[in-house]
Amino acid sequence: MQRFLRVILIGWLACLVVGGQVFAQGAASVPTIALNPSAAGVSLDGNSRFWVDATGLRSADRVEADFASLPWALREPGRTYNIDGKALWFQFDAQSAGGRWFLELASSGIDRAQLFYRGEDGKWVEQEAGDTMPVSQWPLPGRFPTFELSGVTGKPVRYWLRVEHARVDFASPIAIYDQPRLLASREREQFLLGAYFGLAALITLIAAANGIVQRDRNFRAYAVYVGSLAIGQLAYLGVGAQHVWDHWLHWNEVATFVLPGISGACALWFARTVTEPARFSRALDLAVWALIFALLSAVALDTLLTSRTSFALVMALTLVALAVVAGLVMLVWAQGEDPYIRLIALGFVPVLVMALFPVARGLNLIPASALTRYGLSIGAAIEMPILFYALSLRATRRRVTFDRAAGLSHNDALTGLAHNRTLLQRLESALTRARSMRHGCGLIALRISNFDALVTEYGREMGDRVLVVAASLLRQAITDVDLAARTGDHEFAILLEGPTGSAVALSRAQQIVASGLRQADALPTGTTLKFCITLAMLPERELNAAASLKWLQDAARAMPADSRKVIRPLNF
Repeated sequence: MQRFLRVILIGWLACLVVGGQVFAQGAASVPTIALNPSAAGVSLDGNSRFWVDATGLRSADRVEADFASLPWALREPGRTYNIDGKALWFQFDAQSAGGRWFLELASSGIDRAQLFYRGEDGKWVEQEAGDTMPVSQWPLPGRFPTFELSGVTGKPVRYWLRVEHARVDFASPIAIYDQPRLLASREREQFLLGAYFGLAALITLIAAANGIVQRDRNFRAYAVYVGSLAIGQLAYLGVGAQHVWDHWLHWNEVATFVLPGISGACALWFARTVTEPARFSRALDLAVWALIFALLSAVALDTLLTSRTSFALVMALTLVALAVVAGLVMLVWAQGEDPYIRLIALGFVPVLVMALFPVARGLNLIPASALTRYGLSIGAAIEMPILFYALSLRATRRRVTFDRAAGLSHNDALTGLAHNRTLLQRLESALTRARSMRHGCGLIALRISNFDALVTEYGREMGDRVLVVAASLLRQAITDVDLAARTGDHEFAILLEGPTGSAVALSRAQQIVASGLRQADALPTGTTLKFCITLAMLPERELNAAASLKWLQDAARAMPADSRKVIRPLNF
């Protein structure tokens, strides 16, 4: 019995060993990639093996010689690799049916990538790209490391891809494309990126100009935020290394880590400027400043240490900053004091959502993808016009308030019309021009004849509303060169600058009477405005501005409130 059990145990262990070997061989077994014009793009997922060189020192010759003894494994979709201080090797076989084919690692900021294969003469063909050399010296310059495959057709060629990448797990999609598809993809990307950076530059310049001219700190902060975000995207997307700082190798190595962190601090500063948390809590405002300082300090520390831990700290603080931005916007929304906060909140949403993808990628929570590469740019492109429009509305509202306050020396505070002194100055100038150039100007005096009755029935507040409605009707009746003014408690005047005729003056008076008899939404149902109007063509005899106005006002006051004839020309 014991012998029987021993045989069963040995057989079971043998099955495990053989099965494990078969499984390992199956996992590392990959097909030869067939490259033909019908292949839109062939991913190395499931079509390549990988192995991590813990020393990072093995050469292509050594890896090729030890191929059979190395623990190769199948590259699976979404796999990430921590290769700090190591080297990651991929091996695949491809057979071309013709044309030019390229291998692309679809991520910028890769430290170093090398492709090896044997040429027809048996010697190594080596290509290299990455942050260790200028983009202009890459085999195929661009945002992503790209290598041309062998031009040999009709037989398989074995390729070895070596990657060095520190501080963030390597998780770049790797695929093979033919030349037409690769060029079409790059042209499309350049067009979209050009549109984004062009929009960002335009918004930055306009916002900065508005901030300087209008002395608006919101626009100044917005210009800094948009500009810093665009510069951060220059580094993150590889556009800066390709077009701006091609030969600045050290800066290119750190820019991908430094600039996005700075743009995160600028975003938090802009949110603080817009929401003004100090209005609600001094401690909250200090906490926001402390987070900005902590984020910038973490960026500086990461630049000095260049470690995985320091970069994870920057990403964690960036995540906290995104949460604080959302909290500040919601706080102002809850207070309900800002009529444009909903539009501002809507503008922040795309960036707050899309920024989560590159942050999660920086924390090694998800593999590289289109959302981790372009998500923030897409969110920013949606955000920029919305926030610019919201800030413009807010600035217009404040400017109207300031303009109205500044205009109190010239305008009536309640109706916004010119007051009596401004009218007399304009009228005196108009009379001088009319006498010297021998043409006429018109003057209309108006009185709301049922004003006292409305105040008695509805109260003084309704009287103020009646005056505002009357002022609105007068504005609709004048042109840009005319002037409407409030000359008394419920009296108004309109100056029709010359040259003008009696027919025009009479037409304006009829228009005012008719508009007053129409129901206004601001007045109680069935309530209309009744005007008594006198008008004259000036100059009249030797009357000056004050005497001319008094002449028309006295005539208007003398008209009975219930008179059937409400328009009275005085000299025509």
